[in-house]
Amino acid sequence: MKLHELSSPPGSKRRPKRVGRGCGSGHGKTCCRGTKGQKARSGGNISPGFEGGQMPLIRRLPKRGFTNIFRKSYAVINVRDLNRFESGTIVDADALLRSGLIKNLGHGIKVLGQGEIAKPLVVRVHKITKGARSKIEEVGGKIEVV
Repeated sequence: MKLHELSSPPGSKRRPKRVGRGCGSGHGKTCCRGTKGQKARSGGNISPGFEGGQMPLIRRLPKRGFTNIFRKSYAVINVRDLNRFESGTIVDADALLRSGLIKNLGHGIKVLGQGEIAKPLVVRVHKITKGARSKIEEVGGKIEVV
């Protein structure tokens, strides 16, 4: 099979419906919209949540909670994830992105204390928990809060 031999399967390509092109086309006069009413008018359309004048579901349901628009989201890693680095390595945002431990930086990196670490590393992050700090310093590592 070659590129010039490719073709779409029969029936998959349809010509667009040309409305308003005379009675002989079968789509003339009202152009498949029926007669009168909101949907027959130009620009006339109902919104997806409209329920015919009944109180819409979104307005019937109770609203609860609060969304903090100033919330900061940190890229989170655990101490056990740092074992993949060589001992003495500087672990910063670039190293974590390259290794695939984090996908995007967000507002910074936070290290949590789950798991164990066996190698001394220099860790440059934005936030770190007490447990993670003690585990990294226990094996001779250093922490630099950026």
